[in-house]
Amino acid sequence: MASLLPFQDLNCFPNPHIVISNATDPINVGPTLSSKTSIPVLVPKPEPLDDLFEPQELEQTQETIISTCNPKNASSNSKPACAEIPQGVPIEDHVYSEFNRISEMFWAAFPDNVQQSGDGNVSNGDSRAIVPVPKENTQVSSVVVATRKRSSHRVKELVRVGGFTIADERQHRATVRRTRMVYDSLRILTSIEEKKSSDDSAKRKRPRGDTRAATLLRYRGMWLNRDKRIVGAIPGVNVGDLFLYRMELLVVGLHCQTQAGIDYLPASMSPNREPIATSVIVSGGYEDDIDDGDVIIYTGHGGQDAKHSKQVAHQKLEGGNLALERSMRYGVEVRVVRGIKHEGSASSSNKVYVYDGLYQIADCWFELGKSGFGVYKYKLLRIDGQEKLGSAILKHARLLKVDPLLSDSLCCLSLDISLNKESVPVRLFNDIDADDNPLRFEYLPRTSFPHFVFHQSGSATGCECVQGCSDDCFCAMKNGDGFPYNRSGILLRGKPVIFECGPFCRCPPHCQNRVTQKGMKIRLEVFRSRETGWGVRSLDVIHAGAFICEYTGVVVTKGQAQILTMNGDAMIYPSRFPDRWAEWGDLCQIYSNYVRPSYPSIPPLDFALDVSTMRNVACYIRHSLTPNVFVQFVLYDHNNLMFPHLMLFAMETIPPLRELTLDYGVVDDCTGKLLICN
Repeated sequence: MASLLPFQDLNCFPNPHIVISNATDPINVGPTLSSKTSIPVLVPKPEPLDDLFEPQELEQTQETIISTCNPKNASSNSKPACAEIPQGVPIEDHVYSEFNRISEMFWAAFPDNVQQSGDGNVSNGDSRAIVPVPKENTQVSSVVVATRKRSSHRVKELVRVGGFTIADERQHRATVRRTRMVYDSLRILTSIEEKKSSDDSAKRKRPRGDTRAATLLRYRGMWLNRDKRIVGAIPGVNVGDLFLYRMELLVVGLHCQTQAGIDYLPASMSPNREPIATSVIVSGGYEDDIDDGDVIIYTGHGGQDAKHSKQVAHQKLEGGNLALERSMRYGVEVRVVRGIKHEGSASSSNKVYVYDGLYQIADCWFELGKSGFGVYKYKLLRIDGQEKLGSAILKHARLLKVDPLLSDSLCCLSLDISLNKESVPVRLFNDIDADDNPLRFEYLPRTSFPHFVFHQSGSATGCECVQGCSDDCFCAMKNGDGFPYNRSGILLRGKPVIFECGPFCRCPPHCQNRVTQKGMKIRLEVFRSRETGWGVRSLDVIHAGAFICEYTGVVVTKGQAQILTMNGDAMIYPSRFPDRWAEWGDLCQIYSNYVRPSYPSIPPLDFALDVSTMRNVACYIRHSLTPNVFVQFVLYDHNNLMFPHLMLFAMETIPPLRELTLDYGVVDDCTGKLLICN
């Protein structure tokens, strides 16, 4: 426990009943504290998740996931080598080699003459920084006590990231996206174990999948931005990024508190021995909060009855409250994450978390709240020049689903280009020019295969599961001793080809193994962009691993495709799509002895999709080398491995109105992609 030596200008109320009458004025500079004044004492927050798992339970979790991923490689009587975590010894083998390089590029932009005590004035008002304090000389005791060594503490140095090139920014973004994909894969795979354990009431309650996945990543050294405490923007995290679970904020270093709404560096870890706030979560949990988007009146923490969301005691100027006040004094900006109730949430709280950028703390005061108790309030102003609020985009997309003509009726060229051929409408929006090209083609909801595909697909066999498929049914065995989806229809891991239950199976339509054949469930929109031409975005939150839609066209042989291409027709070659499916559910970055399950190889896909006259919404998805969508081959209406369906799944959680991108592999004249989009 460390005591705080306050500045002389620190406004500390000896009596909690004393209230500043003018709430719009900043805190008045008070006199030097007397000996009777109560000095706040800061108790450093423990490192998040230090005690969530005991080492033995963590090993069991890892063993279960490995056996789930490698059913043929795992033994029920032996633990995998990767699950052995030495007690008390942190694992330092970071997965991404470039993460060490990132740490070297951090630079601290802090002035050198902020006083440790006294008036606490900053010489440069625009510096928005804190001075690192030299380390004090300490005597080393000759007595050595053997204790369990915990994971390394969070940063003792405040830094601001800057000076990156475009290549650096792309690399940071790729690192964050890969880490989030591994996190999502772990979280989804643990959902299988959660379902099994929920059926056994004798088992004790275990942490949720999101918590367990975050814990595993932490023990493997994959939490990002942990070696230094970053002030300002987090590299690789963009304004508008959406997170389904709060634990994911810890994984990327955006907000490092599991429950508290104010994340701050305690005085014991701060360079100048004062607490400094770095981020806040605005979720409307306090009755005195006012959120107007760019301007927030944020209520400090403490004194609240969480069950009824009412204030029952006076707040104190300590902990996160004091950290926000000190950040205001020094001009240190804070990151703002909004927790919003949303129907697309996957958590029990029905919330999603959206990063809304950087805010400056403009004012701070103490006044009586709605319940009659004193609360600290902070006025946060959004810094100019940032991307549009992600929370505002989320709300706008929600309104568009209710009223598709809300934005501009003249720019909405069609409410449904599929003409009711899809289970949900596909909107067409163009506020750039008069181009209405997508309306000139016939919409094709399913891929059109030639008749010989069905005649050469082998014997018509299916499962006999009348009440619903079980883990040992025929279709489960075809997929490698397990179903490819969880109960929510989320893809567990990518495969060369997935065998869904088809027309020859006796299982009901709601079977767990019938996902893609049910059609599109996400509301998509084809839109026009000045930079990239036509593109596709969603009005819904797309969960990582969720099915989006099929990439359709008229199937033609390679010889036919060559002739049609000479006539100027647009062709898509499935064989040219990279194996991005292999990245989804791949846990080799977590476990050193992880071996991806082996599957029978499929023959070369020697066909093309003619999308020159008949196509669907997927044909307008833009090409990117860093896609958020991947192609997964699926069979359900026939068994011909040479002619699978091209199903699109999400590689990450995609916020509403963010463009979908797909890696087409070789983008040249043969693919026709540039012709379609531009």
